[in-house]
Amino acid sequence: MKKGRISKVEEGYIRENIQVGYEQLALDLDRDKNSLLEFIKKKVAKGDLPEPAWLGNKFEEEKARYNLSFRPYWTELQAQFTEDELKLFEYHWTRIISQFADDVIPTEEIQVVDLIKLELLMNRSLKSSKSNLEQISAFEALIAEERQRGEDADSEAVFNLERQIAALRASQESLNRDYRDLQDKKNKMLKEMKATREQRVQRFEDKEKSWNGLVSYLVSNPQITQQYGHEMEQMRIAAEKEKERLSQYHKYTDGMVDQPFLTPETVKD
Repeated sequence: MKKGRISKVEEGYIRENIQVGYEQLALDLDRDKNSLLEFIKKKVAKGDLPEPAWLGNKFEEEKARYNLSFRPYWTELQAQFTEDELKLFEYHWTRIISQFADDVIPTEEIQVVDLIKLELLMNRSLKSSKSNLEQISAFEALIAEERQRGEDADSEAVFNLERQIAALRASQESLNRDYRDLQDKKNKMLKEMKATREQRVQRFEDKEKSWNGLVSYLVSNPQITQQYGHEMEQMRIAAEKEKERLSQYHKYTDGMVDQPFLTPETVKD
């Protein structure tokens, strides 16, 4: 079995025969099927290979994940957020982009990035808030323990602990305020992107009331459009087959022979 990078010749063979499936391609090229599948996914995500039908809808989130790593601002995000935060960023990115089925223009993409940044900053604020509360509880326990000593209590130590608690409480107020501000900004951005549940339900109701609403709904949901297209094509093929069947001579129970479906195009001499 071959190892190493896939050559240009092999990539050309994959491009010409991609519809046969990655398992068959792996056999033809004597390559590991899992590594070949990853290669195909990355190339499809970058637009270097056509997207085969066998990848299916499950690939949408994976494609969004690959697309993120190719973005120029990904290196900036790596400098701004921790490894755990980047994993969460990646998770939200893939879910949101796949929700919009890749129907995202550049300005909307910036909105998605900013929305996720707000989410991560809110998480940071909550983590800091939790840390503050835990420190306050620990200091209060130390104060209570010190005061139980009665006259032997270290008043200076108690004073320092109380001062630290006051500073932490002030910090807590600031964190709470920052969190509320971030929450407001996030909600406004969701409304601007028309991504709240209320707006999605409204769009669904509007599509049932007007032709423009239906067209708008289909444009913003290409997966639904594709599904309708498949169903319409299946009905067309079924209708053609039934037309062909009914255009043939049929013998009825009374012995009469005739064509059930008789038109100028199907009439027989």
